[in-house]
Amino acid sequence: MPNRPQGKSKPRSATFRARYDDLEKRRDELMARLVLLAQNIAPHPALGRARTLLNSTFRKSSLVQRAAVLQAADWLITMIDRSQTML
Repeated sequence: MPNRPQGKSKPRSATFRARYDDLEKRRDELMARLVLLAQNIAPHPALGRARTLLNSTFRKSSLVQRAAVLQAADWLITMIDRSQTML
């Protein structure tokens, strides 16, 4: 093909599967943190939203969007934790 550079192309930093596995591992870590937090504090309305982010919203999102969903869930879990320590 005339538009393709000759020789070897640059290898990608990570394959799709490696990125997918990294996101799943991060999701599992956040789920464990959320479960631990839910056991140690009084019921908080945002716990359900964090669980939704980590389950259905995460599953419906594309691979690129999943990183942002995990970041939002991490932030929300941190805010729940901080609000409970202030009480």
